[in-house]
Amino acid sequence: MRKSDDIRQSIYIDGMRHKNPVPVASRIGQMVYSGGIHGYDPDLGRTADGFPRQCELMFRHVHDTIIAAGGTPDDIIKMTLWMHDRSHETRALINPYWEALFPDPQSRPTRHALQTSELGSGMLIQCDFIAILRPEA
Repeated sequence: MRKSDDIRQSIYIDGMRHKNPVPVASRIGQMVYSGGIHGYDPDLGRTADGFPRQCELMFRHVHDTIIAAGGTPDDIIKMTLWMHDRSHETRALINPYWEALFPDPQSRPTRHALQTSELGSGMLIQCDFIAILRPEA
């Protein structure tokens, strides 16, 4: 018989519901895996315009997702980014949002950025993350 903390828990975020029946993240025990998170603007009901605004919203959604899963940004161990343009200039635009979410340079998750033309729906950037939640004190 499974312990209650071994049962998969679906994580949903208001304003970020998928059209398909999938959560924004799943948790089993202390592990959290997100699905694709992008710069969706719930006020507009669509992906935001422009790379900076998409970054801002994407990182806000990452924050809200890990909080809803019972963790904090400090629990995120890896983030993967898919970007329409992976140039040095574009990647530099991400760093202020990255540093705001992960301010301690000695305690940041690893990050891997990939270029793709497959994002669709006006997306210029999308991410997912893996987190290991710390046991409650």
